[in-house]
Amino acid sequence: MQKSAFSIYDASAGSGKTFNLVKEYLKIILTAQKNDAYRSILAITFTNKAVHEMKSRIVGSLSEFIKEQPSEKAMQLMQVLQNELNISAEEIKTKSQEIIKHIIHNYAAFDISTIDKFTHKVIRTFAHDLNLPITFEVSLDTENLLTEAVDAIIAEAGTNEMLTKLLIDFT
Repeated sequence: MQKSAFSIYDASAGSGKTFNLVKEYLKIILTAQKNDAYRSILAITFTNKAVHEMKSRIVGSLSEFIKEQPSEKAMQLMQVLQNELNISAEEIKTKSQEIIKHIIHNYAAFDISTIDKFTHKVIRTFAHDLNLPITFEVSLDTENLLTEAVDAIIAEAGTNEMLTKLLIDFT
């Protein structure tokens, strides 16, 4: 049975999501043939704080793995990885050195992003296909958006039969 290409974690605060995400991320990059496998991973989370935390933990773990005396926390994670991946501590250390060197030289490609940043990137990529101006901007001004939406509905009232009926029935 082939492993799914997607992993989705849904859990409450303080339940170890970040630990599990970091562990799974490390499993992928430590077992990959290439040292730049991180370039092919789409890791998405909700907040910039969570993005920073994940990146920090991944780089921190790799950095700890290559030390002569890793921290207790890093040793525990390394043990989990050894058991789950069936590889030695020396293999993890060697691969971690190669990966961390690659990430340092290509940090911009080490991308973990928020859902909104990812969505914005996708929409920007397909702006032309979506009939959006290439220079579109995301607006977070809810009052202005609400005013525009109401104005658009009022402009359609009387000309759009279905909308007009809906508005009359609603009032």
